[in-house]
Amino acid sequence: MPSSESTRLNKYISESGVCSRREADKFIAEGNVFVNGKRAKIGDQVSRKDKVVVNGQHIEPRAPEDAIYIAFNKPPGITSTTETSVKDNIIRYIKHSERIFPIGRLDKDSQGLILLTSDGDIVNKILRAGNKHEKEYIVMVDKPIRDEFIEGMSNGVSIMGIMTQKCEVKKETNYIFRITLIQGMNRQIRKMCEAFGYEVVQLERIRVMNITLKGLGVGDWRELTEKELAGIMEMTKNSSGTKEASLPKRRAPVVKQLGWDVKGPRTAEQGAFDEQPARAPRAPKAAGTAKPSKAAPGKAKPKAKSKPEPDFFFEEKPTKKAAAKAARPSVAGKKFKPAAKTLNRAPKGNAGRRGGSR
Repeated sequence: MPSSESTRLNKYISESGVCSRREADKFIAEGNVFVNGKRAKIGDQVSRKDKVVVNGQHIEPRAPEDAIYIAFNKPPGITSTTETSVKDNIIRYIKHSERIFPIGRLDKDSQGLILLTSDGDIVNKILRAGNKHEKEYIVMVDKPIRDEFIEGMSNGVSIMGIMTQKCEVKKETNYIFRITLIQGMNRQIRKMCEAFGYEVVQLERIRVMNITLKGLGVGDWRELTEKELAGIMEMTKNSSGTKEASLPKRRAPVVKQLGWDVKGPRTAEQGAFDEQPARAPRAPKAAGTAKPSKAAPGKAKPKAKSKPEPDFFFEEKPTKKAAAKAARPSVAGKKFKPAAKTLNRAPKGNAGRRGGSR
């Protein structure tokens, strides 16, 4: 930016990588921003000649070519916030050498793709619903999915008096569906499901615009490629979102690649998945019955084919206490293991991150 060119103060601050434009406006309104020693006001114009101080720190906008854009596969339990006082916050987890912040949020209980950047100017362009930038999710619920549920979710759901926008919803299995949103209300998918009497067991974001989780292990991050970044810039160049963006072909079946159990969650009342036929009870063993003798020499006993264990499963066994609960079982206590082996994901650890031990 030439020295004679001026720009809005909130944009100037966001380009420094300190925060987004919205957060910059908040700092200005709170009186924590000074320009050339004077308290700044919303809408002020500044140039590179001016001295801008935010929360006591002198800042300068970063050159566009120096901006950072990364994709992170967030594990469950990590909070999408820059507040260092929050335990297990996303910034502390990534430990990037530069100042970055997340583009939007992914709630603490969910996992999957979230973008982070030092370019505060691009945040609102991606998040604004009017720009129609897609975010795709795979969701597992606690009971079989009905056609009315898919139709109702697609047409919009009233959440706290606000109707969600129409969206694409596709049933993948009896318990799993895929949903594509262009807006990002707080815990939107979970609240939409609750409106129909469903509870989310697992939720994973698999795509943001043209960026996917391919090759990115749970807990790992990487910088966007030049091609990916060019795609984002093309999609966000018109703030009104009038230009349609071409998105990559979807990988199918995504559920299988994620390693999810397509039969859905196990419940204490079922004792097994709905699709599995119930086994007949074993006859009681008579007292004194001897164990069957081993096969005669020379006659090898055929080995049973062992089924590979799924990459995703819930570690919960039915108990008497759980069986005595209400008709709708709770899934809050369920614990799952992310699919670390799928989508060509590397094992969790520093080895999968940029720079090795970084």
